[in-house]
Amino acid sequence: MTQEMNRRDFIKKASAATLAAMAASLPSAALFGGCSTRIPSKADSVILLWMAGGMAHTETFDPKEYTRFEKGLESKRVLSTFPKVPTIVDGMHFSEGLESIGGIMDKGTVIRSYRAADMGFILHSRHQYHWHTCYQPPQTVHVPHIGAWIAKELGPVNPVIPPFISIGQRFEVGEAEELKAYHTAGFLGSEYAPFLIADPLTGLDLVRPPAGMTAGRFERRNQIYRELIKKSPLGEYGSDYQQESMLRAMEQSYMLLKSPEAQAFDLSREPEESYHDYNTGRFGQGCLLAKRLIHAGARFISVSTEYEPFHGWDTHENGHTRTVRMKQMIDKPIARLVKDLDESGHLDRTLIVLASEFSRDMVLEGRPGAGVQDQVDVPDVMENLSHYGMHRHFTDGCSMLMFGGGIKKGFTYGKTADERPCSTIENPITVDEVHQTIYHALGIPPRTHYVIEGRPFYTTPDGNGEAVMELFS
Repeated sequence: MTQEMNRRDFIKKASAATLAAMAASLPSAALFGGCSTRIPSKADSVILLWMAGGMAHTETFDPKEYTRFEKGLESKRVLSTFPKVPTIVDGMHFSEGLESIGGIMDKGTVIRSYRAADMGFILHSRHQYHWHTCYQPPQTVHVPHIGAWIAKELGPVNPVIPPFISIGQRFEVGEAEELKAYHTAGFLGSEYAPFLIADPLTGLDLVRPPAGMTAGRFERRNQIYRELIKKSPLGEYGSDYQQESMLRAMEQSYMLLKSPEAQAFDLSREPEESYHDYNTGRFGQGCLLAKRLIHAGARFISVSTEYEPFHGWDTHENGHTRTVRMKQMIDKPIARLVKDLDESGHLDRTLIVLASEFSRDMVLEGRPGAGVQDQVDVPDVMENLSHYGMHRHFTDGCSMLMFGGGIKKGFTYGKTADERPCSTIENPITVDEVHQTIYHALGIPPRTHYVIEGRPFYTTPDGNGEAVMELFS
């Protein structure tokens, strides 16, 4: 089975689910919710810092024994291509190049025991779909992104600011259709779908009328669009519920266009000194935009390093040198984001989560005993620097960070083995538990669900998964 065949199969099945979800018989006006009673919350907002492409845990937040590159080095000897460095927390070490993030770990927790799902042949977009929705593809309904669930359950913090904003991912790159499959509110409706900002520098352009368009012409276009949806035959734009949701989404967008809060999207208003620390590229600028939007009243924000095959964290080759560049991209902006929110008083009620779809290893693909097909040739003996790095996918031990939202400070949760395979050996955590931990912080009950096609559809499959209470102070 080839990777391309798996991609085609994913696209076909995901597209079928999308069409089915938009059919008139699915999310009807009678969309019934369950478990609406709130539990005490520790956070009001979430920022997801998404390390798209597979961030190696042994090269970042869970360093192992360092082996320097030399020609003739055996690949199986290498666990980490960076030396470990101390953080501000006694006994906690990260890998070299993450000193700024290490300097703020007295404000958060490192999780070293996340286990990604075993879904057979490893495809980034499938694992990203699973992480963001908590459901393994394909599904018979269009599954909402976790940000959409949160937007639906809690609504906006500020009614003018979209409750779910996604920053940094383009959809003109490889596996674009698969990426679109989880950037959606699914059956919850368009008003809870992500407000997409591919480039943070263009955010302001997305919240004002096109250049050269008069206010009168814009008003007429908006009215015509609303009338088109209202007069369309049933099913052309989805069910009654979906059409009503599209109209509410238009109303929210129109309200933002005319609001002074739109200036939160304008990065040119940021003081020069602050902008400098964030200005490491689109991801760093996305962190800056996230800070400004939290101040303005955003509910859920995702900032991605962006998934594009064989770029970013997708280190199938030149793993060490590419990881050096990725660390330079994320280290200062993430540290500055946490510090700025802490100083402004927003961190206590903002849960920040840093995660990736899975990890990487030098020689092992998937997890021990899984029998997953290798997707990259790794020589037994390295002849040049391009061979040096974590090039294969690894799902049995991954790192995450959490800050704010009641999360413990200066805390380490879980453990992986110090020798290959560097698998989770203490306190494993799955995606169901990650989602329920986030929902718990926000006060969303664990059995929250809606009735779709006559059956309950939960925030996590079958309503399973429990919040990891040990992560909270």
